Amino acid sequence: MKIKSIKIAALILLAGTSLLQSCTKDFEKINTDPVAYGPTNFDPNFTFTTSQLTYTGSIDFAYETWRANLIYAGTMMQGLSSVVSYWAGDKYLLTPWYTSAYWERAYAEQVKPIVDVVEVTRNNPKYKNLHQAARIWKALVFARITDLYGDVPYSEAGMGYYLKNLSTKYDKQQDIYINMLKELEEAVAALGTGTDAISGDVIYGGDVEKWKRFGNSLILRLAMRLTKVDEGTAKTYVGKVVGKTLMANEDNAFVKHDESGARVTQNRNSQVLLGDGGQEHYYVKWSNTFINELKNTADPRLKVAVVNLWMKDGEKVQNAGYSNDPLKQKGMPNGKDLGNNASYAISKDPSFTSMPEYSSPHPKMLKRDGVTFILTYTESELLWAEAAQRWGIGGSAADHYKKAVKSGITFLGQYDASLAITDAVAEDYANTHPLTAGLKQIGIQYWIHQNTALNFYESWSNWRRTGFPELVPVSYLNSDTQGRIPRRFPYPVAEAASANAEYYKAAAAAVPDGDNLMGRVWWDKK
Repeated sequence: MKIKSIKIAALILLAGTSLLQSCTKDFEKINTDPVAYGPTNFDPNFTFTTSQLTYTGSIDFAYETWRANLIYAGTMMQGLSSVVSYWAGDKYLLTPWYTSAYWERAYAEQVKPIVDVVEVTRNNPKYKNLHQAARIWKALVFARITDLYGDVPYSEAGMGYYLKNLSTKYDKQQDIYINMLKELEEAVAALGTGTDAISGDVIYGGDVEKWKRFGNSLILRLAMRLTKVDEGTAKTYVGKVVGKTLMANEDNAFVKHDESGARVTQNRNSQVLLGDGGQEHYYVKWSNTFINELKNTADPRLKVAVVNLWMKDGEKVQNAGYSNDPLKQKGMPNGKDLGNNASYAISKDPSFTSMPEYSSPHPKMLKRDGVTFILTYTESELLWAEAAQRWGIGGSAADHYKKAVKSGITFLGQYDASLAITDAVAEDYANTHPLTAGLKQIGIQYWIHQNTALNFYESWSNWRRTGFPELVPVSYLNSDTQGRIPRRFPYPVAEAASANAEYYKAAAAAVPDGDNLMGRVWWDKK
C-alpha cells in the first residue's frame, strides 16, 4: 500500500466547523437532539476518520496507549523493560487507574464515534459501503476491549441516545465473539454493493477490495482466539476465509500520522517513548528477552534496536551518532528498578554498564508523523501457519511461516525507508530458519513481529491463548500476582458507582479466578 499522509486534524476540524456554522439558527434543535445532524446534513465519513484515529490512541496525550499498551502489555510480554517506578506492568503490580485507562478512553473516544457511524448509515443507500466498513471497524474496536477485560458492555454500548437508556448491560464474551464474527462475515459480503466511496478512510483510501481482505483477516484473528474454548467455531470461520486475507505488506492496515496536529494527530507510541510526559525517553528499553531472541538467530531485525539514543538523563534530544550495530545491542532485564536493593537494582545487575548502552527502539520507528500498525500480512500468515499446523487448513504451515518471516522483516520499511531490509536478506534468513518446532516456533515469531510493530496488546492476547513464547516471570518485591504474569485487566472501580453498577457487580463476580490481574477472560481457558 502506498503510504499517504492524510491531514486527520483538518478533517476533524472541518467536521466540527460544519456543525458550528449552523449553531445560531438551529440552537434549540441542536441542544435537544444530539444527533440532529445525520446523513441528510452531515457526512459520517468525518466521524469514521475520527474513529480510525482514536483507535490508535487517545487524543488525551496517548492516555491509554501509555498505560495499557506500553506500561502493562509491553513489559509483561518482555518486549519492553523499564526501571521507572510507575511502570507497574514490568513488576506485575496493580495500579487501578492504569488498568482502567483503556476502558475509560475506549468507550468515550472509540466506541461512541463508530457506533454513531454504524447507526447513522444503517439502511441508508447513500452510505452502503461506509456502513459495512464501519461494522468491520466496530468489531475491531470491541475485540480489543473484550480481550483486555472479558465480559463488557457491547450490544448496548454507545447506544444511549438510540435506546433512551443510561445504563448498559455487560454481554458475555462468548456472545460478543460470536456476534463479532457474524458481523464481520456479513459486512465483508456486503461490501461493494453500494456506489459510495468511503472518503473518510485514512487507511485504505476507500479501497473496497482491501477492506474485504482486512475484514477477512480480522475474522481469522478472532477465530483463532477461540482455539482453547470453541475449536469447532474457530475451524469453521477459518475455513471461510481461506485465500481471502491480506496478500502482502502493501495490504497492511496502519494509520499514517500527521505531526502538525500536535497531540491530536501525532503517533501515540512516539509521544510516550520520546518522553513528552515523563522519563520514558531515557528509562524505557527493549527487554533482554526480546533482544536475546533476535541475537540467537542473528535476526536482521536487530537493526531496529539502537544504543546511545539519548545521551543523559533529562535530555530529550536524540543523539545523531547512535549505533545500530547488531553486535552492540543489549536488552535491559525486566523486574529491575532504580533502588539500592541488590536483588532488584538495575545498577547491580551484571549487564549494567550505563543506561544509554541498553537498546531502544530505532528512532525512525518513533517519528511523530510515523505509523501505527493495526493488522498486518505477517500476522495473518502466522495465523495461517498455525491453522495449517493444527488442522491442515489453508495450505502448508511451512510455506505460510516462510512468507510471514520474510514479510515480518521487510515490513519495517513502512516505518521509514531507511529501515527497509532487502528481499534478498529476508529470503536468506527465512530459508536458513524454516519451520521445525511447530506451534512454539510460530508463537515466538508472532511475538517478535508484534513487538516490532509496537502492538503489545496483540502480543499479550496471543501469549495468553498459546502460551508462547515461554516467558520466565520476573520476581519482584510486593508483586500483586505472586510472581505470575497477569492475564487480564480488572474492571474499573468507578463502574461500582455508575449507572452500570448492578451489571458490573455481576460481571466481576463471574470472572474465573477473580476480578484481578490473574482473572481470566472466557477464551483464556486453563
